Amino acid sequence: MIIKAKPIPIFFIRLGIGPLLWFYRRRFNKMILNDIDIKPGHSYILMCNHFGFFDGFFAYYLCFKFINKKQKLKGIYTMSVKKQMEKNWWLKYTGSFSVEPGKRSVDESLDYAAELLNEPGNLLIYYPQGNLESAYIRQIEFKDGIYEIVSRTKGNCQLIWSSVLLEYFESTKPSVYFNLLDCSTNHDFDFEQLKEKVNAHHLQSIKKNIRFTKE
Repeated sequence: MIIKAKPIPIFFIRLGIGPLLWFYRRRFNKMILNDIDIKPGHSYILMCNHFGFFDGFFAYYLCFKFINKKQKLKGIYTMSVKKQMEKNWWLKYTGSFSVEPGKRSVDESLDYAAELLNEPGNLLIYYPQGNLESAYIRQIEFKDGIYEIVSRTKGNCQLIWSSVLLEYFESTKPSVYFNLLDCSTNHDFDFEQLKEKVNAHHLQSIKKNIRFTKE
């Protein structure tokens, strides 16, 4: 049996996380993102590359500073390993629900994720790689979880990818580049095309920040 999310209203989450966003924001020089359309009347899967401690901060920054300003969000959800949730009971109140990779209950977790995404305004933060990896790898490896979730989602759901990259250049603080990509919706979902589009986008995102060297 999975541990389901029991999130407090998003207004209170925003109040609670607001000071953290402000605090962490001071650690960075600039935070730059490109504009994409956010479809109304949809739920959303925000997929990000998974490379470090600040991944959650970056995802919530995008949720509140970009997506929520275009389309009001009702709930923000994440999948967390069940052992971690058992140790940290409060996670379910922030929108986390459990998953146990390799166990029978994984299907229940995937069905629950799809159920949440059938509701317009809900957003699932998801890291398709499944493991921490350098932000600058040239090939993003996708696990099958995203395919399973999208295939089970019946409502209108927009898929969004963000390649997050850090650069220092002339500053003592890193600048953060959010390279966003609209990956269309679950109704025209093709897993192989998604992987191709994301990898082409990620490679181009890396090349954009290269100033003088030719690759």
